[in-house]
Amino acid sequence: MIVVLMGVTGSGKSTIGKLLASRAGAVFADADDYHPPANKQKMAAGHPLNDEDRQPWLETLNKLMQGWYKEGKNGVLACSALKQKYRDTLAAGIPHDSITFVWLDAPEAVLAERLAERHHEFMNPALLQSQLDTLEPPADALRIVNDRPPEQVVQSILNKIPATNKTAL
Repeated sequence: MIVVLMGVTGSGKSTIGKLLASRAGAVFADADDYHPPANKQKMAAGHPLNDEDRQPWLETLNKLMQGWYKEGKNGVLACSALKQKYRDTLAAGIPHDSITFVWLDAPEAVLAERLAERHHEFMNPALLQSQLDTLEPPADALRIVNDRPPEQVVQSILNKIPATNKTAL
């Protein structure tokens, strides 16, 4: 089973993803670690990525998850996956019943507060609005509001993962 934790910057993807992977005995990957240097430089300068910037990165992440699937590994990927076409690229070649997208949502004020309190290598807090503008809320993902302690959020995810996938995770 593969879980993709998606959402805008500050939604808690990395924090929740690490904890979820630990609780589920799964591997964890942060999509930010797979950005090429040009993408990181662009974001650090406060410029949002466009579809052309993101496509090779999404294909790399898809290959990572296909590897997990082929090796029989359970995995958790923290990735913004803001648009449906990005989620389609991420899921390509992985059976539908083997991947679950979980949308970590939070009120904008909570997101802004989190971003003000953290330092990120390249994700400029000024990009929050561009991510909110780009986000296409998924129709087929579990929506989890991340406004509680991480343990509670992880438990909520584990409680809501479809029964057919829960045994794999």
